[in-house]
Amino acid sequence: MTGSEGFWVTDHEARISSVVEVNPQPNSGPVHAIPPVGLSIGEAARRTGLSVHTLRYYERAGLVVTPVDRTHGGRRRYHQLDLEWITICTRLRATGMPIKGIRRYAELVAAGRGNEDERLDLLEAHLDHVLAGIAELQENLKLIAHKVDIYRGRLAAGDADRLWAPRGPSSAP
Repeated sequence: MTGSEGFWVTDHEARISSVVEVNPQPNSGPVHAIPPVGLSIGEAARRTGLSVHTLRYYERAGLVVTPVDRTHGGRRRYHQLDLEWITICTRLRATGMPIKGIRRYAELVAAGRGNEDERLDLLEAHLDHVLAGIAELQENLKLIAHKVDIYRGRLAAGDADRLWAPRGPSSAP
């Protein structure tokens, strides 16, 4: 690798890492540093909670922002930046962003500076979608909590048999 290529990789990684800001989540186990040579795909899968197949799919589907490092034998090696980006992808997916949207976001991030407005638009649209889903879930939760309260009250009063139960046409008076 020439000096200029080495600089590009460093600059490129710095640009990507400024975008890969993942809020740390509480971890139930000890945190192990990633060795300088990186992690095997199996270890990366274990740490991310994804399957090896899913990690390979993310790469094939164009969801990664930097090429995954490889050993001389061609085996994938994952580094901290890779795991942080994978976390972003899985959280976007878990909140309902389509693969097409994640791919577009990855393309924009990988392209570098100059498209921040488009990235923001994409993320704001997804945020609006997630918030609408949360609002709908909250309304559904209210109904369920109300029904639970009714059943608890009727059971405590000893008149749960008064709860409405649909009757078929043959049992109508």
